[in-house]
Amino acid sequence: MKKGERSKSLSEVHESVHIPALRGRWKQLAAFMGPAYLVSVGYMDPGNWATDIAGGSAFGYNLLWVLLMSNLMALLLQTLCIKLGVVRGVDLAQANRQAYPAFINIPLYLLAEIAIAACDLAEVVGMAIGLHLLFDIPVLYGVLITALDTFLILFLMQRGIRLMERIIVSIVAIIGLSFLVQMLIAQPAFIEVMGGYVPSALSGNALYIAIGIIGATVMPHNLYLHSALVQTRRIDRTNSASIRKAIRYNTIDTGIALNIAFLVNSAILILAAAAFHKHGNTGVESIEDAHLLLTGLFGTLSPILFAVALIGSGQSSTITGTLAGQIVMEGYLDLRLRPWLRRLITRLIAITPAIFCILYFGEGSLGQLLVLSQVILSLQLGFAVIPLIHFASDKKRMKEFATKGWLLVLAWVSAIIIVGLNVRLVVQVVGEWITGAGDKAWLVQLIAYPLAAVALLLLLYVTFSPYIARRARPVKRAPHGTATALEAPTAKTYQRICVTVDFGTMDRKAIRAAQELGGKEAVYILVHVTESAVARYHGSATDDQESQSDIDGLQEYVRQLADMGYSASFTIGYGGAVKAIATAVADSNADLLVMGAHGHRGIKDILFGATVDAVRHEVKVPVLIVR
Repeated sequence: MKKGERSKSLSEVHESVHIPALRGRWKQLAAFMGPAYLVSVGYMDPGNWATDIAGGSAFGYNLLWVLLMSNLMALLLQTLCIKLGVVRGVDLAQANRQAYPAFINIPLYLLAEIAIAACDLAEVVGMAIGLHLLFDIPVLYGVLITALDTFLILFLMQRGIRLMERIIVSIVAIIGLSFLVQMLIAQPAFIEVMGGYVPSALSGNALYIAIGIIGATVMPHNLYLHSALVQTRRIDRTNSASIRKAIRYNTIDTGIALNIAFLVNSAILILAAAAFHKHGNTGVESIEDAHLLLTGLFGTLSPILFAVALIGSGQSSTITGTLAGQIVMEGYLDLRLRPWLRRLITRLIAITPAIFCILYFGEGSLGQLLVLSQVILSLQLGFAVIPLIHFASDKKRMKEFATKGWLLVLAWVSAIIIVGLNVRLVVQVVGEWITGAGDKAWLVQLIAYPLAAVALLLLLYVTFSPYIARRARPVKRAPHGTATALEAPTAKTYQRICVTVDFGTMDRKAIRAAQELGGKEAVYILVHVTESAVARYHGSATDDQESQSDIDGLQEYVRQLADMGYSASFTIGYGGAVKAIATAVADSNADLLVMGAHGHRGIKDILFGATVDAVRHEVKVPVLIVR
């Protein structure tokens, strides 16, 4: 775990894509294309499937206009994300941390994590259902299998952002082609489909599903994600023309990618309307039921394509959800976990409610769980959208690129629609809970009213604080603060230096580095840890061949140092390297630790451990890492 060490969003791939300066417009556009496709998969994830299927089966084509409105909102808001990331070089989470005090940022962070967990829940359930439909794997086992894709994320991040973008584009193409074929099979009525894009009144279950569609389309985590992904392109932020070009090309990329996602979502809802609603099946909410009905109506090809697209949708969305989780944690908390650990934590949070629902309510509850997850996403939207609008329209920091005029008006109209629909839903649902609770209504009120009040106060703060207290907080130009005054150092002499050795080529470099710092006046303590199975069990009582060989090697090092005029001794630890090294440093009263780093990364880091990184958190003296 690292804190305060990285200032750049998605630092592993930050500005890793070179933009050809002297190439034609098409090649430059091609270099910018990619981030929006990673974002777009969130707009066609299994959560979207659940809401689209529920809306299409229950109300036919009538909710297509909600999809269209959601897509227009998404295009607008993702454009604001592009501006924030390109112009200021920060993502939405970092901008929040710079702008708001801790008592506001902590709940904003928690809400963002809830949104990501809800999103990941949809990916878990969707993939598990897809595996069940295609390979007849029990859904519970499919949920558990989804934990393994932690290692896929790790592999892709190591190979660079462009490979990840190509894989995502390929999966999006598979999803799109699958639904195109299914649309041709279902043969929807064209005139009725076009009529569905005309706005109509919303109430009751239609309102609930409509808000789920909005939450599944305008997803909070995508706002954090896109503002970070656009920073993977290396541009000159001191040049207005370069910034303007980056905004233009990223906007084109976004328009293409999100409209593809819109067509896929429309295809799902139209398919549900044509296949289910028109045949009297108006209560289809389960993806499994949809697959079963497709089998009965259209034979075997359509349901196979349906399952393949579902698996592709879940897997691609889980990749982008991981990146969003990393961005949110690093941006809000200035805290970096190892990517695989961060992914595993997020996935376990998502798996838990899925397993609970399967065991307690049965597999039939998963469709409702998917729709609920999207409603939860929508309820978080206001807390991400409103700060984004403020940041993108800040003339002081965005300068000539600040959002203004009709675009700003449309952004606020979108925010008002989102918040207004959510408030209406909360009032409706809480009212139903109170009515259904009977004598326990007071308990529902005791929990619901304070939570609603806190959420309202938080929303009011992020909405009006920029207007009320523009002077309140000095702006940090970098996520970790500004440069401080430096003082000339006094001479530092290390008296007792510990050096870790493992009888490899790195020992020579580590010992040499220690000698350069301590000279012949210091005392050198060589530290080696015997990690054999016998050593882990018997500790200092170990007397096997390996431990004796280690002692011989240490004695040889001490002899060589003595011949050069240095004072040296050695100590051996047994079992776990991290604890043994930290104990040796403390027991020897050392004032410096020198360690050789072998550069293990990725899978090797998991297999062989990350001793250097772990030790530096356990010792209280400076650590010099030699490569």
